[in-house]
Amino acid sequence: MQQEKSKEDHSRLINITAKDLTAGNDPSRLINITAKDLTAGNRRLVEVPYTATLSHAMNTLVANSISSLPVAAPPGHWIGAGGSMIMESDKQTGAVRKHYIGILTMLDILAHIAGGEHNLSDPTDLDRKMGSQVSSIIGHCLEGLSLWTLNPSTTLLECMEVLAKGYIERWCQMLTQMDLLRFLRDHHFDDLKDVLSRSISDLRAVNESVYAVTASTSVSSAIKSMKAALLNAVPIVHAPDVAEEDHLQLINGRHRKVIGTFSATDIKACRLPELQAWLPLSALEFTEKVTVNERETVSCTEEATMEEAVEKVVTRGVHRVWVVNHQGMLKGVVSLTDIIRSIRAALS
Repeated sequence: MQQEKSKEDHSRLINITAKDLTAGNDPSRLINITAKDLTAGNRRLVEVPYTATLSHAMNTLVANSISSLPVAAPPGHWIGAGGSMIMESDKQTGAVRKHYIGILTMLDILAHIAGGEHNLSDPTDLDRKMGSQVSSIIGHCLEGLSLWTLNPSTTLLECMEVLAKGYIERWCQMLTQMDLLRFLRDHHFDDLKDVLSRSISDLRAVNESVYAVTASTSVSSAIKSMKAALLNAVPIVHAPDVAEEDHLQLINGRHRKVIGTFSATDIKACRLPELQAWLPLSALEFTEKVTVNERETVSCTEEATMEEAVEKVVTRGVHRVWVVNHQGMLKGVVSLTDIIRSIRAALS
């Protein structure tokens, strides 16, 4: 009897589709819902045209509380980022209406603002950069180079295969890694209980390669280093013993005390005048400025269960959890990609 119930639960899990994950329906009904039935409740795709300015795009990101945007252009004039040819057609005529040419991320914006020959003390320099068209910015970071779509009938496990690649976490027909993990947290499947009860170490979800910046690293240096390393966030660590040049670049964060997190999404809390004034600060000072209330670093130990890790990222709205020992020293990181990859592998 128990074996039959387990098989039934597993079948129900496998047959959940991408649209089910964004529809907000009770999982007990999902197996009876087809893709064509799922129209109500799906979120509108937020996008910007290729002619939009960086300032307009940033306002759109902030207004919708998102971290990246697909960029649309007329068909036939552009080669999509990474050679992609993702089009949207008119439902009535079938004629191609637009071509998605890439994704604009917060890291793209930060890298553009802080990069090049810039004068942080000149307000007109920031105004000039924020007036740039988004089409000239996309593709500077890895995430913007990869566009993927999912068919509405794609199963949950197939969604996990795609989202576990990591570099498409922000947009896949408005299905994000966070959508998937929030769904798994909110809907309790019997065949997931064993996986979620295992430690993140046991599931091999911990990435021990973790790069960091020091408390003295400037915002400009942090951004340039993150762009070069294709990182959207880094821990800020206590490192009084490092050489002067190490404050200008990423360092090995392992076995150092975590005192904060510098993330590209921090600029969502900034107005442009504030951003202009805060760019010369250290990364630690910047995070203290953009955070109204004191922000606790989201961390866990290697003994934490996968369920606890999922709960932390979903509840706190973060894309990674720093893994520390019982003395608070950094041992690694567990990202959304790591979580999805390890859960998917455990279900195989």
